[in-house]
Amino acid sequence: MDWRDEGFLLEVRRHGESAAIIEVFTAAHGRHAGVVPGGASRRLAPFLQPGAQLDLGWRARLEDHIGTFTVEPLRSRAELLGERRALAALNAIRALLHLTLPEREPHPGLYAATIGLLDRLGGGPDWPPDYVRWELTLLEELGYGLDLSSCAGTGARDDLAYVSPKSGRAVARGAAGDWVDRLLPLPACLMGQGPASADDIAAALRTTGHFLEHRLIPDLGHRPLPEARRRLAALISRGD
Repeated sequence: MDWRDEGFLLEVRRHGESAAIIEVFTAAHGRHAGVVPGGASRRLAPFLQPGAQLDLGWRARLEDHIGTFTVEPLRSRAELLGERRALAALNAIRALLHLTLPEREPHPGLYAATIGLLDRLGGGPDWPPDYVRWELTLLEELGYGLDLSSCAGTGARDDLAYVSPKSGRAVARGAAGDWVDRLLPLPACLMGQGPASADDIAAALRTTGHFLEHRLIPDLGHRPLPEARRRLAALISRGD
């Protein structure tokens, strides 16, 4: 059993004296783990850093074995390590993918969105709206997508201001009524519209975080929202 693919590094841990076990998110083979012989060596260890993009070859005697990787570096993304918010976003992405993706299940659309977001993290400070939309993509890919196209109560497409925490559908401002205090915010950036302030991003993360924490993650075994994602939301909320 063998394949070749491209992916980015989610996790790495030492294995024995000189090997490493890595977990990667790949374009065609999803979240996948394997052993890298010599992965802890001076030659390989410097580019086996979380977030690195790799050219990967995987081989195993049987398909359900952990197998071994050969790796070649494509991009290190070391520039993210010196930028506090970008590093927090990278860690949140890694934690959410590790927690939510089934092993070896391909998600090519999510992979493309993830690589695009990682590239934007290194391109300046204007990436937070892209991160919010990435969380929407993650929810949709795993069957928990939000319907923000029209009001759940009236069908209207204008003045959408809230999201129902139960149905995940948009609610128009005029249709909120007595339920307004129970609804989640729907800032324009969550629909890919207009500029976004720090308050808008924080509100959007509150909404996507609700569906991650109370819908998706409980269905995976009642585990908490990853601490890395909480740290990112806190940084953005404080304006750090």
